[in-house]
Amino acid sequence: MIKLIDRKLLVGLEIGTVKISVLIGEVLPDGIINIIGIGECPSQGMEKGNVKDLESVVKCTQIAIEKAERIAECHISSVYLALSGKHIDCQNEIGMVPICNEEVVQDDVDNVVHTATSVHLPDEHRILHVIPQEYSIDYQEGIRNPVGLFGVRMQAKVHLVTCHNDMAKNIVKVVERCGLKVDQLVFSGLASSYAVLTEDERELGVCMVDIGGGTMDIAIYTKGALRYSKVIPYAGNVVTNDIAYVFGTPPATAEILKIEKGCVLGSSFSKDDAIEIATIHGRASRNLPRQTLAEVIEPRYSELFHLVNNEMVAFNEELGKQGLKHHLAAGIVLTGGAAKISGLEVCAQRTFQTQVRIGCPKKITGLIESAKEASYSTTVGLLHYGKLSHWNNRENEEKRASVKNWFRKIHKWIKQEF
Repeated sequence: MIKLIDRKLLVGLEIGTVKISVLIGEVLPDGIINIIGIGECPSQGMEKGNVKDLESVVKCTQIAIEKAERIAECHISSVYLALSGKHIDCQNEIGMVPICNEEVVQDDVDNVVHTATSVHLPDEHRILHVIPQEYSIDYQEGIRNPVGLFGVRMQAKVHLVTCHNDMAKNIVKVVERCGLKVDQLVFSGLASSYAVLTEDERELGVCMVDIGGGTMDIAIYTKGALRYSKVIPYAGNVVTNDIAYVFGTPPATAEILKIEKGCVLGSSFSKDDAIEIATIHGRASRNLPRQTLAEVIEPRYSELFHLVNNEMVAFNEELGKQGLKHHLAAGIVLTGGAAKISGLEVCAQRTFQTQVRIGCPKKITGLIESAKEASYSTTVGLLHYGKLSHWNNRENEEKRASVKNWFRKIHKWIKQEF
């Protein structure tokens, strides 16, 4: 087998409540990510993004990793790791600095962003992401890239995503117990948005909701920038539990029913459609109308959507206090494993009163039969995030190398002259 470092590949790992998924991808010259390895395993020991049983999570993670390695025929050494949970929080901050030499250079940008991050955080919390939204130079606002512009004073608006340090350490420990290192921890909602949203949607204003098994990750973009992040600790598992309770079937069977036969009222199915439901303790299975399943599923999804809508209302109210107003003209994008329900867009539209679509991963090729599904949005997004992070780091290294070469040439010239 070839080592990962020899092939310069990227690995995304999501340790979810329902399943653990791993993707190994390589970046093609045109920027498309080619999936060469995929592995998954039912998750045990995780609940709502938190590690509850370390040994069980490690065992399941190792199985998923080994499957992906076998398919890709390589050994991986590091991963981009998704992080979710109700401990994830966000805040928008502003920083301001004088411009040293009239013309903005990268150091000025770094300084103003650093100033914006110098804020008080709750105990045991740390910053996970610092995402610039826009810059202002003197009286000019809404600047995306200030480098090279002239001015006296520069201001930066940034979005901070924070997490609880111990929660982050626990999930990192899972990866380290598997003999790997973490390239970077990435908020799951941010990763998913990299996989399913378009530039036009980010610009117009969009709310992405990744509905997983234990959590719903929310990311709201306006004017091309992330403005709001939130994790709601209720998601697909509450629907599964309702199905198991109402029909007296094991949770694993209820999960399969939800995914394979799940639907909401108004979906394109006949009233005569029937589904076979297995019961517990070896009792005979029953045939019930599919509409009965829809009557169980739809109310719970409507409740979940109302939770999301409450967050959107709170976001708009906060903007109103600042004298701002942003319209989500691109509507809602639903993704994640629990978004694969027939007719879910219609159910969501009734709640949100705006356009809704189901988002699936984009800009990938290769082993995509599974990876192109909404359940892999976070893992694919980790690869996109890793690609951009890797390229940015490489550009910075090249810049530093160029500066070193320039100083080396100056030093050599001075020695020759004197």
